[in-house]
Amino acid sequence: MLKKILKSIGIVLLLIILGVNMYAVFSGKLYFYKAVRYNFAGVDDYKLFENRTIHKSAHPQAWLQSKSFNKKPLSAQLQTTLDSLETFAFLVIKNDSIVYESYSDGYGTSSFSNSFSVAKSVISILIGAAYTEGKIRNIDQPVGDFIPSFKEGGKSKITIRHLLTMSSGLNWDESYSSPFSMTTEAYYGDDLPKLLSELEVVEEPGKIYRYLSGNTQLLGLIVEKATGKHLAEYAEEKLWEPMGMENDALWCLDKANGTEKAYCCINSNARDFARLGKLYLKKGNWNGIQIIDSSFVQQSTKVAPLLDPDDNQPIDYYGLQWWLYPDCNGVDVFYARGILGQYIIVVPEKNIIIIRLGKKRGPKEGREKLTDVRHFVNEALTNF
Repeated sequence: MLKKILKSIGIVLLLIILGVNMYAVFSGKLYFYKAVRYNFAGVDDYKLFENRTIHKSAHPQAWLQSKSFNKKPLSAQLQTTLDSLETFAFLVIKNDSIVYESYSDGYGTSSFSNSFSVAKSVISILIGAAYTEGKIRNIDQPVGDFIPSFKEGGKSKITIRHLLTMSSGLNWDESYSSPFSMTTEAYYGDDLPKLLSELEVVEEPGKIYRYLSGNTQLLGLIVEKATGKHLAEYAEEKLWEPMGMENDALWCLDKANGTEKAYCCINSNARDFARLGKLYLKKGNWNGIQIIDSSFVQQSTKVAPLLDPDDNQPIDYYGLQWWLYPDCNGVDVFYARGILGQYIIVVPEKNIIIIRLGKKRGPKEGREKLTDVRHFVNEALTNF
């Protein structure tokens, strides 16, 4: 009996393998093998992909350390939260000085780890940089001015603002669990421009908020078309060099010498990620240099006038590729976030920046608000 059962299981597995092979070969979607092999995305996935380097600044600027640096231990509650979510970097900056910093699991001040969707906020910053230097007229400019396939049909109505606010109305499939989704193909595939060319409009733009990584990938293409530079090159010129980044970063590509995965996959460290938070805390100004127009920063961290897809009520949690958390422990917060709990959290009222990197994220409470973000902010407010 046991032999018959094992034989049956073997036949089923063989049929599954044959089915996967047939699907991958006949559809041309050979990325499927990699998606099945690696299954879930991880913080060290830059090792799986080709990368383009964002070079560190020729004039690095070290963070100042507060006189109270690491003198106050974290609360037991927060330490439990950090441990349970497999945190490997936690950094708190107040008044431009580091007041707390800790690392674990082999990570440190110069380690690479995947930003995941924190990169979406970086793309927003680069759109702001292109606008600031006149490469983009304004964010209500049609996408078709940069991408010819968006000049006709329903796509001709889509503007840069629609992409920034996640209200394009495009049919991108955001599923993370399905190996057949567009997001999975974008992550493991090798032709992002071709994938974008398959998009069609299915809703009127500018009405409903729907989180689609394809929107950000299109924004990345706009930055390239507007500036004539790869995203990594433009990020190096506009951010890494003038802001004194202390370490190189890696931006994952779809293939060798290919296209950056704009919606994700900048690999850097806590201290350099924190500089991006400081730039927006200072309204786009870095030590007297206005890198991003202050009006663009203000728009980025203001709620977009859109409706939630689940209850048709106005959203209060998203701006221009930045997340918002109004009245978080009594203060308003804006932040960049990645799927495994990568955070650049900014508390303007208290001049605080919080960076958390790790392998798990806390649960949601209400619409798009996260318990771990609230815990991190509460700790910074009460302990530092």
